[in-house]
Amino acid sequence: MKGRETMAQQDGTAPEQVAPDAGNTRRGVLIGAGLAGAGMLAAACGGGSDEPEGGDAGNGGATGDAGNQGGGGGTDLGAAGAIPVGGGKLFKDEKVVVTQPAAGEFKAFSSVCTHRGCDVNEVAGGTINCKCHGSRFSITDGSVVNPPADRPLDARKVTVEGGKIKLA
Repeated sequence: MKGRETMAQQDGTAPEQVAPDAGNTRRGVLIGAGLAGAGMLAAACGGGSDEPEGGDAGNGGATGDAGNQGGGGGTDLGAAGAIPVGGGKLFKDEKVVVTQPAAGEFKAFSSVCTHRGCDVNEVAGGTINCKCHGSRFSITDGSVVNPPADRPLDARKVTVEGGKIKLA
């Protein structure tokens, strides 16, 4: 180390400040491991807010009268006829579930369970169901029907144009 300091001073720069053997001590290793673990924990937990992605989750997502949906753009999810009345369909790649609580009324929600972030796996019996811990959500407004989730699914906006459902 002394050789490096001398060279640094000879070329006009300040000597390097290096802690003696900081990485090789037990304390250095433990501190490094602790910092690495804290970084992984922070990355895994995310940093988002508690606000639903789609704004006010109480609005139940988009839709209603399919004939008056404004539009253009958006990801084409498929035929509106593929969504059963009183049920729904998962679109795994888009992480969205689209439901049709009543004929012509389409709702959309994030397919990520608000309990622990698992993907919901089915729509059956009037609910959107998560296989991980048993949470169930209403197909009408995404509200919790069966805990452990304590927040509704995040509402998403869909439109219906020409018999096609589009994620806005």
